[in-house]
Amino acid sequence: MISMNVCSCWKRGSSLLVSHSSSSSSVWSKTTKGGNSRGGAVAASAHLTRRASSSSSFTFTAAASASTRLRRTTALKASTITWGQQQRAFASTPTPTTNTNFEIRTPMKPFSRGSLELKPVPSHIPRPPYAETGKVPFQMYDNVYIHDLEDLDNANSVVPKMRAAARLARNSLDLALSLAKPGVTTDQIDTAVHEAICQHGAYPSPLNYANFPKSICSSINEVICHGIPDTRPLQYGDVVSFDVSCFLNGVHGDNCATIIVGDDDDDSNNNTADPAADPASDWRGVPYKTTFASDEEREHFENSRRLVRAAHVSLQAAIDACRRPDACLSDIGQAIHSVVYDQYGYQSVEKYRGHGICQEFHCAPFVKHFRNRDKLQLVPGMIFTIEPMICMKKQDCKEWDDQWTVITTDGSLCAQFEHTILI
Repeated sequence: MISMNVCSCWKRGSSLLVSHSSSSSSVWSKTTKGGNSRGGAVAASAHLTRRASSSSSFTFTAAASASTRLRRTTALKASTITWGQQQRAFASTPTPTTNTNFEIRTPMKPFSRGSLELKPVPSHIPRPPYAETGKVPFQMYDNVYIHDLEDLDNANSVVPKMRAAARLARNSLDLALSLAKPGVTTDQIDTAVHEAICQHGAYPSPLNYANFPKSICSSINEVICHGIPDTRPLQYGDVVSFDVSCFLNGVHGDNCATIIVGDDDDDSNNNTADPAADPASDWRGVPYKTTFASDEEREHFENSRRLVRAAHVSLQAAIDACRRPDACLSDIGQAIHSVVYDQYGYQSVEKYRGHGICQEFHCAPFVKHFRNRDKLQLVPGMIFTIEPMICMKKQDCKEWDDQWTVITTDGSLCAQFEHTILI
């Protein structure tokens, strides 16, 4: 864990050294010098370092706010093809089954992952440094970069690049969510999203990152994060999270969201403009299903909805905390904790964190999603993810033998949302 001792002020053009004390911590990246896999501690100290626009600095405005409905058919500015047209063009788009029978949930277990070969990426697409070897280059986990916010209208500066990467990551995530139907496998969804990202000239960031074998992460039921897409068909009532990232124009876009498979009212064509104001719809504004075959089925869906809602509300509370004057890194964990523990009675995973992101997929600052004393002041130009992982019961977790898939030790359900923030 990283504990920052003081909340320090920052002056434009300067850099700041913030003292840390560190104990065990885990982040998405599992690398040491030379790119070897590990799961140990991170950064004993952190530096705030300003990056000029002329260097490859990074700024990212994330996906969409709570008050903005996500539209899967939004056109990418860099393309003349709308996302809806792109989706319909996929030859590999899976066809869902009509089976909506609710079954008692059984524990998740490793499933066949289909082909063990990495999916091909066209040769003209720029790649991150780990793409060929699977080794993540050594990076200074103690550097917190402050990015230049000037010259925002220059298409070659970092902010427009990050916005484009964020937009593609958002649309790719929406595609994954739209395909998550009973009978569809996460490996099929991985293929569809992989093709979509490549067709827009980007590289799927997870692919071969520290030898991760797929292009997205798919985490189902008690899987907290880093689930590897496989050939298990999605089941009616599954709680599934998709973490979708892409590398475009030298920077990474990263986001995640959770839905409940089959929890939509097929008879309704009316999506709510403001999902937060309508308890009868999910966070996207998609109306919930209203009929159930049994009380047990109804209870499962209602409990799962409450969990997903808690994760989404906690993320929005954390984003709001970043907007306050003189906000500190600890305010994020405080906001999430207040929602998850105090309002809903759930727990937030402590082992895995949000992270800085830009040319590097994962870097400082590392963001805790629970109450803490990391008093690093948030200053204009910082960029990082907030990605609370919320468990219905205890937040204790463990890894499968694949060294990626993280599950709750008690088998309880988990939901996650991720957003990338530019201060």
